[in-house]
Amino acid sequence: MKPGVEDDIVLKLLHTADWHLGRRFRSFGEEEERKLTRARLDVLDRILLAAERFAVNAVLCAGDLFDEPNPPPEWWEQVASRFKQRNWKDRPVFLLPGNHDPLVPESVWAKGHPFRGLLPAWVYVVDREAFEMPLGADAVLYAVPCKSKAGQNDPTASIPKRESGDDRIRIGMVHGSTFDMKDWQTNFPIAVDAAVERGLDYLAIGDTHGFRFVPPDRLQPPTIYPGAPEPTAFDEKDPGNVAVVFVNRQRRATVKPERVAHWTWEERHVTALGELRALAKRSDLADRVLRLRVEMKVPAPDYEESERLLEDLSGTPARHGRVGVLELDRQGLELDTGNIDDYCVDLPDTLRSAVARLKTVAEDPAQRLPAQRALFHLYRVSRKKAS
Repeated sequence: MKPGVEDDIVLKLLHTADWHLGRRFRSFGEEEERKLTRARLDVLDRILLAAERFAVNAVLCAGDLFDEPNPPPEWWEQVASRFKQRNWKDRPVFLLPGNHDPLVPESVWAKGHPFRGLLPAWVYVVDREAFEMPLGADAVLYAVPCKSKAGQNDPTASIPKRESGDDRIRIGMVHGSTFDMKDWQTNFPIAVDAAVERGLDYLAIGDTHGFRFVPPDRLQPPTIYPGAPEPTAFDEKDPGNVAVVFVNRQRRATVKPERVAHWTWEERHVTALGELRALAKRSDLADRVLRLRVEMKVPAPDYEESERLLEDLSGTPARHGRVGVLELDRQGLELDTGNIDDYCVDLPDTLRSAVARLKTVAEDPAQRLPAQRALFHLYRVSRKKAS
């Protein structure tokens, strides 16, 4: 922020959403799934630390905080514990039910649920449609919870419009999908101009997992998706942030994305040994969730190096791999058998005959990969004999 501008700021907010606590990652192995699931809790500490670092006046949590309406106790107990570790009194936190964790009678948000009893007094659950809460003397929050997993009503329609003479900073918080195309069908549709229509100075929304301005030209007043603070899938665009919001005396809001994620999800398609070498040299792999597809046909020495590099990336039962979480598809890694004889000259005649037979077998697509593995084994035997 520019020098002198800080003095003009009268309200600071941290806006987060889409924690999806309790989400499972069943496409990964048990250990990898445990890492990714645990990260959804660990990021809460970084979110709360960011709120303290920016000295915000309030924290807005715009829905889908849990992945289901009634998660197991291990999730809501941990959330309450992390809040209770903070000695906050003048920094309220507002928790909004979303479409994944809607406000239904049996949900974690219900007034009789034990989760509610564990929360500090400064943590508020948005448990009614006409939720209104002052944020100091000159600002107010309006929030509307999701009461079902699906709906076609714009939740911002429940926010009262600004009345004549109301000069307060008006903040809205809802959960749903924005759209600007005629007849577009979506879940809890939010009009693109909802902030203007309702007389809001900032509209905090959740649902999309990437940080996004709506509309993207960043017109005032801003409507913002902060995105999931920890990514949940490879196809998400710009996840891993919270939004820090600065509102000045003229009620103009400025928004800054602040990264809080530990993991970065990345997809790579490697088609040459040089690309695999470059990947293996990277220093940022420990915090990567990497989906790696290897597709190349290489001679025996390069195949051997590729095997070594992939083992270094993925690890073995005896040592950890260099990639934090690796999803490896190596079906496209093939041994070029065309000149395999040149590398097997030190084998006995019987094994050299086996090499010739296996080269023929490798021409059959159904037998190609097993034959290539056998040929590679013979290559390694030959190399040991030569040494």
